[in-house]
Amino acid sequence: MSGILLKNCAAVVVDDGNGATCLRDVDLLTSGTEIKAIGPDLDATGLPENTVVRDASGWFVYPGLVNTHHHFFQTFVRNRADLDWTKLSVIEWLDMIYPIFSRLTEECFYHSSVTAMAELIKHGCTTAMDHQYCFPRHAGKGLVDRQFEAAELLGMRFHAGRGCNTLPKSEGSTIPDAMRETTDEFISDCERLIDAYHDPAPFSMRQVVVAPCQPVNCYKETFVESVALARDKGVMMHTHVGEGESPVIEARTGLRTVDYCEDIGFAGPGAFYAHCWELSHDELRKMAASGTGVSHCPEPVYLVGEEVTDIPAMQALGVRIGLGADGAASNDNSNLMHCIHSGYMLQCLVAASRAHPVPEPAAFLDYASKGGASLLGRKDIGRLAPGMAADLFAIDSRRMEYVGTRHDPISLIPKVGIGTNTDMTMINGEIVWENGVFTRVDEAEIFEGAEKALATLDGN
Repeated sequence: MSGILLKNCAAVVVDDGNGATCLRDVDLLTSGTEIKAIGPDLDATGLPENTVVRDASGWFVYPGLVNTHHHFFQTFVRNRADLDWTKLSVIEWLDMIYPIFSRLTEECFYHSSVTAMAELIKHGCTTAMDHQYCFPRHAGKGLVDRQFEAAELLGMRFHAGRGCNTLPKSEGSTIPDAMRETTDEFISDCERLIDAYHDPAPFSMRQVVVAPCQPVNCYKETFVESVALARDKGVMMHTHVGEGESPVIEARTGLRTVDYCEDIGFAGPGAFYAHCWELSHDELRKMAASGTGVSHCPEPVYLVGEEVTDIPAMQALGVRIGLGADGAASNDNSNLMHCIHSGYMLQCLVAASRAHPVPEPAAFLDYASKGGASLLGRKDIGRLAPGMAADLFAIDSRRMEYVGTRHDPISLIPKVGIGTNTDMTMINGEIVWENGVFTRVDEAEIFEGAEKALATLDGN
């Protein structure tokens, strides 16, 4: 792969590190895996003969989206009326859904990962961090390996969050014994995966995150050992925090979850938490001071019915923010672009009750790109500029749904929303989706494989 030249782009959302701006009527040139130049009238002469030239007239070009929290395996338990949150309490729902999770096979984990990644790519996501905490004993220990296989199939930049649950139900967790691991099992497999797959080099396509599921379902030693391993190996840490469990953790330990994690050392620039909707401003200040990040997942609010996360306070207090699609058990799609729109609109809905104003629409696009890169510890992705990874997506704006919106490409996604697939998604300099077709795989074939694996579950 030599390079790709996008000619006559109607707009390119660029960022030199000081905030996003929009360049009009410019070209974008990639060389190998990186962006070479962005500007008007880039000369195609002198480029290698196999440089691909695309007419990008009418295209709005954006940085590839970075998904910082997902549960790919849950794509196999979505759109089920029997698991409707509105008819169940959280505890009732967990008691019903975990036995279903425990029946998943290795093939289910592989094909559900392909399913989630394919949908993400179609909607402009170029990097994804999956929080895979479900390890039924019968499915074996190769589940994350199969996820890396799925990412390679589609060309996805993938960060594998190797999760676990170690606390038994008899001691207060919600995890069936068939899905529970020991701390030693977990740490040993994390170390194996890091040694086998983790690549810290620029433009890396594979990284590993140490990600015990959540403090409420794990022994303290699990988190202590996670911190030790992550620091020794130089990898990121991730877990669920602030989604209603703080009173439980406080009853067990005398500390709410943020203080509990900070006391253990599961905090700082090398850590980020998912959700955080129940946290106080004092807790957010502590996270800002330590550099701990938040993966905000807006769409579960619709189904779970909990309060809207106070993003204006996080922004005002200096907390690092990224976006996550979350699992299909609480968000029935894998569309991070839709989360940008949902995230902004939900904040507008509750603006009158907030102490701080809603961030500008552009901030929500930033959370889903540069903000997500920051959470994952990446400086090479998340924005469009020469020298950055060639991760991007394009929307042809010459459609009726964009009439009246084309003056502000940066606010288009947060304010208006994008109701269609991208016209093109590029990852690491390779076009992996274009004109409704995956370039590496036959969609009909991967659909058939996923449907066959799904059919092995009872009740579908």
